[in-house]
Amino acid sequence: MTGMWGARAERAQRELDEKFWNEDIEMYNIRTPCPDGACNTIFHYWWMAHAVETLTDGWNRTGAAVYRERLASLHRGLLRRNGGAWPNNLYDDMEWMAIGWLRAFLATGEESYKAAALELWEDIKTGWNDHVGGGIAWQKTQLDYKNTPANAPAAILAARLYAAFGDEDDLAWAKRIYDWVKRTLVDPQTGFVWDGANRLGDGRIDKDWKFTYCQGVFIGAAVELHRLTGDGAYLEDAARTWRAAVAELAEHRTSLFPAEGKGDGGLFKGILVRYAGELALTAGDGLDIAGVIGANAASLWDNAFDGEGALFGERWDARTSGEVELSTQLSGIILLETMSALEAAGRIRQAEGA
Repeated sequence: MTGMWGARAERAQRELDEKFWNEDIEMYNIRTPCPDGACNTIFHYWWMAHAVETLTDGWNRTGAAVYRERLASLHRGLLRRNGGAWPNNLYDDMEWMAIGWLRAFLATGEESYKAAALELWEDIKTGWNDHVGGGIAWQKTQLDYKNTPANAPAAILAARLYAAFGDEDDLAWAKRIYDWVKRTLVDPQTGFVWDGANRLGDGRIDKDWKFTYCQGVFIGAAVELHRLTGDGAYLEDAARTWRAAVAELAEHRTSLFPAEGKGDGGLFKGILVRYAGELALTAGDGLDIAGVIGANAASLWDNAFDGEGALFGERWDARTSGEVELSTQLSGIILLETMSALEAAGRIRQAEGA
């Protein structure tokens, strides 16, 4: 039986399909409204990667054919738009796409999705070099700049590839990348995750850039390695970063995560929520993750759902109006799908689901 949060996630998924899908290009429009697809002046590759994951969430929750069919269409559209191959110039973009297609393969068994993930992984590994003591570069034209978004997702990907296919080299990569992130970009005092190092060629760490998704992907990498190894130290790292994220970024009275702007920033807190949900499924209730995520989800839904549809903006505590970007819509759906997964696993108390 579909729970309350599953029903809400389904309503939001239908809104995504009705308001954003563009059959002519077999991709999502980057905003709505977008008359005749005129808004699509930029190819937001990494937003589309999160659309792959969002569709996979829907498939895993329902097994409904519409999700599998839309994944197949999106696969065609993205491959065509990217020139017939999957790699691009940005290592973090490629990691998000590989994570998405690996999840889609594991959910559906479609071999072309596996091939996409493996093609991307081979390219991603070329980004590792000795600048800043190791790590994967952010982009191919700036190989000495290393950041959390280009490394923690790579550790997640490598760990999941090992879990799926058993190649010991992938597990070694996951550990190697994770160790570099922890050593270089995690505050040893608090567990808060900094964004990057050597962006301007001066060796400086960007400690003032405080983003939700940096916390999320480090948590996700730690959870994946804990699942593979059983080493409790990884789970301790994840819990510590979760506590730091809430203390540093969430509004203390409401537990709401901040608006981080439109564009790319619209996706950030959805990514934190996704991987915090994985921690909740692994670590239980002691960290009150379900409570915090639930507060955000309740605020989002109460402000966005008007009785007919639900469009999500950069704030989860205010109704949105005017144009809505694909990034913020996906972020809201990730939040609702995470709540549905926690609901299905019995992690949500009745008071939170009332």
